[in-house]
Amino acid sequence: DSTVRTEAGRLRSRLAEYYGGPGSGDPVSFELPKGGYVPVFRQVESVQANAAPVPGKTPSRRPWLLPALTGCAVALGTIGWLLLQTKSAPIAIAVLPLQNLNQDPASDYFADGLTDEIIRNLSIIDGLAVRSQTSSFAFKGKPRNLPEVGKQLAVDYILEGSVLRSGQQLRIDTQLVRVRDDVTLWSGKYDKELTNVFAIQEEISNGIVNGLRLKLGRGRRRYETSVEAYDLYLRARAVEIANVSPLSGTDPAINFYQEAIAKDPTFAPAYAGLSLAYAFLSGTGRGERDDDISKMRDAAEKAIQLDPLSVEANMALGVSHGRYGRWQQSETSFRRGIQIDPNSSMSYAHFAMYDLLPLGRIEESLQELRIAEKNDPLSPQIHGLLAYVLISAQRYDEAAGHCKKASDSAGCLGRVRTNQGRFDEAIQLLRTTDAQHLFLGNALARAGRREEAESLAASSRGLLAQALTFSGLGDKDRTFEALDRFAARGPVRMGRTLTFPEFALLRGDPRLKALRKKAGLPE
Repeated sequence: DSTVRTEAGRLRSRLAEYYGGPGSGDPVSFELPKGGYVPVFRQVESVQANAAPVPGKTPSRRPWLLPALTGCAVALGTIGWLLLQTKSAPIAIAVLPLQNLNQDPASDYFADGLTDEIIRNLSIIDGLAVRSQTSSFAFKGKPRNLPEVGKQLAVDYILEGSVLRSGQQLRIDTQLVRVRDDVTLWSGKYDKELTNVFAIQEEISNGIVNGLRLKLGRGRRRYETSVEAYDLYLRARAVEIANVSPLSGTDPAINFYQEAIAKDPTFAPAYAGLSLAYAFLSGTGRGERDDDISKMRDAAEKAIQLDPLSVEANMALGVSHGRYGRWQQSETSFRRGIQIDPNSSMSYAHFAMYDLLPLGRIEESLQELRIAEKNDPLSPQIHGLLAYVLISAQRYDEAAGHCKKASDSAGCLGRVRTNQGRFDEAIQLLRTTDAQHLFLGNALARAGRREEAESLAASSRGLLAQALTFSGLGDKDRTFEALDRFAARGPVRMGRTLTFPEFALLRGDPRLKALRKKAGLPE
């Protein structure tokens, strides 16, 4: 801390001045060596000490020595306390999306992907609490009032800048701004060939670290790959940031990741990204393609093999283990990723949703999601997941608050209102978001509109939607029949599903034990 070092320097100067003058004959000297804060005491051999006393002069007892030494001890204690405070309180920082200065909006992906990579690199630096990209990207394309942005993100510093790409030439301008007084503490300008993009990222990270007088964490990583592979990787990341919906049952990010791997089979981030993309198509998310499960596992294991300190790789492996019901291995992978990067909101979120919640560990899931929310306070996805788990905990009022900040606000709130018995409001909300909403049949059935519910179940191809409708109708046999077929989706989806309050009527039924076993869930 600069204040501590300044005050320590003043103390050294005062001591040198004193011992060079009035304290030159002191029997004990006190020093504060440069480069540290540990005091050194020395006994001084003095000619005067052995000399005969001057007649009529009483030797000085130096009554000031003890208070002076006590004062120095207090100063050292204060310095030590300040250092401990600095070490224990991470500096909160956000990276706003780099502005794309190119006239072609099609190159937005490069600026967005580069911003995301800078966030990732900064997140593994000791002493920094970096806001996740979801919250930072909430300000993309908006006028930037930095004090207001800092207040919303609860950060002390903001990194902002711009990117200009012309052919293979890249220009990046960045500056680090202290929020409280809008003062620029550090700035960096880079004119480089695109082949040096990794060196640019490292220079930006180092510049911020030097500016804030922090040391780099040992988890910091640097990848070397081709421009082509990295460009494809950034395109995949941009697709995921934009949350582009998959078409025809495929995730467009997968193609970019696969092409990046084809260009560079040693690029660990592409394997990690590929594994997580497959997770959404493996029956644990947006799709139900069983043939993608093995691809997800292979990509995750390859990512870990290439980079065991990759947060994304450990997260991907945690998801993969959960899909196979290897719960302890899944938890170990997630916790390792969190240890590497405590700022990664999605590590906490995936840990909650792919390991803890499927096992019925609802309160622990909420704890992890609370940390994710703190790291990523403006993320609609995190708020949606919090609402999801709070509904399972039957804390409906609290869930409603998070629903209002979620992506599918109407659908989320509609489900809450159903479980609160406010059926008319629930049905209206669910219909505004999607005529075939997953929970609409359940709301209709519980509202007593049985014919509409039965008609919806008959026209639905979704096994979970059918099971929810049958449960709302109080038909346990058909509910179990639909869930029995749904069990093929794997232990993660089935485990989460069985925490739904909509399936409360099944609890205590002996058939539930067999269903859990079929899905790969522990008893």
